[in-house]
Amino acid sequence: MSTEAPKRDQWQWENATAGAAAGFATVAVMHPLDVVRTRFQVNDGRVSHLPIYKNTAHAVFAIARSEGLRGLYAGFLPGVLGSTISWGLYFFFYDRAKQRYARNREEKLSPGLHLASAAEAGALVSFFTNPVWLVKTRLQLQTPLHQTRPYSGVYDAFRTIMREEGFSALYRGIVPGLFLQVSHGAIQFTAYEELRKVIVDFKSKGSTVHNQNPDKLLNSVDYAVLGATSKLAAVLLTYPFQVIRARLQQRPSGDGVPRYMDTLHVVKETARFEGIRGFYKGITANLLKNAPASSITFIVYENVLKLLKPARRND
Repeated sequence: MSTEAPKRDQWQWENATAGAAAGFATVAVMHPLDVVRTRFQVNDGRVSHLPIYKNTAHAVFAIARSEGLRGLYAGFLPGVLGSTISWGLYFFFYDRAKQRYARNREEKLSPGLHLASAAEAGALVSFFTNPVWLVKTRLQLQTPLHQTRPYSGVYDAFRTIMREEGFSALYRGIVPGLFLQVSHGAIQFTAYEELRKVIVDFKSKGSTVHNQNPDKLLNSVDYAVLGATSKLAAVLLTYPFQVIRARLQQRPSGDGVPRYMDTLHVVKETARFEGIRGFYKGITANLLKNAPASSITFIVYENVLKLLKPARRND
């Protein structure tokens, strides 16, 4: 009896495990910048319960001074949970899609198929994780200036949202979230895979390792460069979706009416009052967070995967 299917399933779970470990490490290190980014994104300068920050550095020091470490790590638990689940599921679905597309193909996957694999994974992950990201956003936006009763924690946030706004509120921002997950992941992973091929081909010239295992040619510095470069491309092209989603996921005011009704409303209002700059609010904090964060993610992911590969070969 063939053991190909069990081995394939095991390999997919190894990718999921490596992705989850990478996601946890990323959030643990970079979360304060995520808080700053979210507060910049939703502050439209008109109706806001948030303090005014001059720049990223000022925001970090102001939050630390007025809210302490707790403020800098607001929403940390759903951030860790969401990122760990997201990366775990993303790598799992991404690897499954690549394997499906690779069947009956002798050549390597084309950039188009890498793009399709990443887009498919992003869409699936978005449906699973949107409620977690909504709660994270709500907790990150709570400040001493907040006018409504604050959520006491993750469970209280879920319970209060369900009671006050209904189940559908957990999926506010799902439309820009889908566009974000599909486009961002597709761009990032396609860029990563193609740049990875370039580095492997460059390093393999004159090397005897290439034909046996090209992964041995790459080290943590290579993974860091690949992760940061591919993330930079994805962030610059997809950032407006993050702003739109964050604004939709804000907590309604005391009268229960959301600040923005839907995606089109956010786009119209932001373009009208803030122009193109409004769609890129918080991008400095985002780049400071995501460039090194993506490096950490791929360093952890690739190295955890290498640790798991010997176990797979010995089974």
